[in-house]
Amino acid sequence: MKMMTAIIKPFKLDDVRDALHQLGITGMTVEEVKGYGRQKGHTELYRGAEYVVEFQPKIKIQIGISDERVDAVIDVVCKAASTGKIGDGKIFITALEQSVRIRTGETGEEAL
Repeated sequence: MKMMTAIIKPFKLDDVRDALHQLGITGMTVEEVKGYGRQKGHTELYRGAEYVVEFQPKIKIQIGISDERVDAVIDVVCKAASTGKIGDGKIFITALEQSVRIRTGETGEEAL
């Protein structure tokens, strides 16, 4: 089992969710986060004062997936989240040692 963590632009969340749903992925955890990378920040004007926004708003999606589905999920997320511009995000895949469905007690891939 693997844990996929994807950091994407906020307005692409619905596209990614819909694409994953078509692949049969129905559950995910979503967080609003801020990030700093190659996109860097930008300057904004507020009440006549200029200030720098260094951290960009992003969405972090986490999904537990079986080993066989990793490549398909990566492909779907890349296609759905891509705008072709800097700051589209990243995907991280890590090993997932165990999963347990609390309601039923199912473990391993059955709990995904």
